[in-house]
Amino acid sequence: MSRAPSFVVASPAAPGRRRGEWLAVALLAIALLAQLGWLQRERLAASPQLRPLLAASCRLLHCSLPDWHEPAAFSMLSRDVIAPPGRPGTLRVQASFRNDARWPQPWPALLLTLSDANGRTLGQRRFLPADYLGTAPHAAQIAPQQASQIAFDIAEPAPNVVAFDFRFE
Repeated sequence: MSRAPSFVVASPAAPGRRRGEWLAVALLAIALLAQLGWLQRERLAASPQLRPLLAASCRLLHCSLPDWHEPAAFSMLSRDVIAPPGRPGTLRVQASFRNDARWPQPWPALLLTLSDANGRTLGQRRFLPADYLGTAPHAAQIAPQQASQIAFDIAEPAPNVVAFDFRFE
């Protein structure tokens, strides 16, 4: 009877070696998940379900999450566009709004549309926070349930402006 060559016979791996291999695979899997989490951090941070867990993790790891961005959570409390007396060609825009999101948010962009009596758009502009806050000191974010007021002047696009619309972006 002939014996099989030694390279054909499988020798059992040492138990310590097998455990080390599984540990290496587990560490590689954890590293892969960490990389995927880092690459998708903005999408994950935008999840209301995951944000509390991610915020707690970032406190431990001394990292930061992207700002919460939920324009639909801003509630308009009051708004007005008026022609100030003695300032022809100028409109004064005033608004008061509240952050109804669960987390602080940066100041929103504001889309202002001015229309005539027939509903035709006479002018439209997107105002960034720097446009409507000016150089006055202000907090970088609006806290949950915090109300804020803004006021700024714009050039009147046409003399027959009678309607306006505000949208948060």
